[in-house]
Formats: sequence, structure tokens, C-alpha cells
Amino acid sequence: AHINVFDSIVQGGDGVWEGLRVYKGKIFALSRHLTRMYNSAKSLNFENVPDENYVRSAIRETLQANNMTDETHIRLTLTRGVKITSGMDPQLNQDGCTLIVVAEYKKPIYPASGITLATANIRRNSPATLDSKIHHNNLLNNILAKIEGNLAGADDAIMLDLDGFVSETNATNIFMLKNSELHTPTTAACLPGITRETIMELAQKNNISCTERNITVKELYEADEVFTTGTMGELTNVYEIDGKEISNSQAESLLSKFQKMYLEWAVGQSEII
Repeated sequence: AHINVFDSIVQGGDGVWEGLRVYKGKIFALSRHLTRMYNSAKSLNFENVPDENYVRSAIRETLQANNMTDETHIRLTLTRGVKITSGMDPQLNQDGCTLIVVAEYKKPIYPASGITLATANIRRNSPATLDSKIHHNNLLNNILAKIEGNLAGADDAIMLDLDGFVSETNATNIFMLKNSELHTPTTAACLPGITRETIMELAQKNNISCTERNITVKELYEADEVFTTGTMGELTNVYEIDGKEISNSQAESLLSKFQKMYLEWAVGQSEII
């Protein structure tokens, strides 16, 4: 496999992407992921975008060629395409988009014991600059936060919005449980993740209160449970934030219940491609 040196992904990180997970020969929420990818491409004014049948066929052929049926993560990238010469102007793209399908065997990336987080100084992009709801490949904002987390000795970093409220981590959405109620930041400055969306749907199905609102880091410190959500990590317990232990005062772990419900739902609702 190779990428043209004049491709927009090389020239300026000009692309959109999705992370897909394979469960027992099926892909979780594939239609939702593809809808988000196409919406992101539209927001960035991509032209000559391959249709959904082409994308699904490319995914299927990649999995079949590598005999991958489970515990597989797919990085699906759609770039603006190859430019006729170096430059920023999208008018230099005249041959349509480039589709990249990278599949690798990968178990959930976070340890079962959970992770630690540190609050980053760098703030999450605002819709006034680069809307985080566009699932784009320009991830320097996230990478700089991750560097801060690394330097703090944490597994990942919490990113705040410009008003100082929790947005998400550098790689995942975040939830907190308090008094058996679920809370998650609004999508004002974060990506509305598909795993996040699934957890909110599962809460509703099981009559568990779930509220989207502004959340402070102090509230996370005082939560009964905190967890992150994402395709690669699924649902991951957070046991420490900024050196402070997250201690559950409740008799049972609601997170454990959500983890079980999510895995059953993900396997049951995955799509054959």
C-alpha cells in the first residue's frame, strides 16, 4: 500500500475519518459511522466522494483479504484526494477523493483495570474556530493535550472548552455517575461520539436518568464513577483524575452494568457488510 505524496492527507491533514470495530464478523454501527463520515466530507466541501456501496465493498474486501472476523479495528479515512501540485487550495484537487482502509487486530486499547486522566491546559477547539463535530484528520489540538497527559504521567488528558467546562478527553467522550444518575458534557465543543450516543440510548431503555450539561472538573473529582467511551476503548473506568482517586459511594457499580449492556448491544446490533 502507498499514499501519493501529493495527497491532501499528506499536504495538510485534509481528510475525514472513522474508527470501526468488528465483532464476530460484523461491524458495530456501520451505517451511523458512514453517515457521519459523509456529513463531515460535506462540511469540508469534498467533491467526487465515493458512494456508500464502494466504501462498504472496500471494507469487506480488506477484511476478507486478511481473514479478519473479530477483535479487529478499522481506520477508515477519506481524503480530499491527490493535488496536481503542492498547495493549500482545494481547487488543486481534480481527481476526486482517496479512500484508505486500514484494518488491524486490536483488542480494546485501555486496560481492564481502568485509566488515569490529567486535565490539560490546552482547550478543545470551539465551533468558532474548527468545529469538533466535523470528524477531521487535523488532530493537533488533541495531540497537544495528549502530550500534556503523557508529561503528567496520565493515560489520557481531559480537555476543557473555552469556558472551562469539561468537553471530552483527547481521544474519547466522558461520562460521570453520581447518585445512580448519568451525566455527560454537551456537544458544544466535543465530537458527538457513536459509542456516547449508544450509552445514552441504553440509559433511556433501562430507565436510568442521563443528562447532557456543563460539567466542571470538580464534579468529576466528586463523582461515584467516571468512564470514557469510544470505539477502540469501548467503556473504560477512570479511577484517578489529577492525582485524585474516584471513589464509588454506591453499593454497586453502574459502570459494570453499562459495560455488559454495551457489549451485548454492540454484538447484537452490528451489521453484516
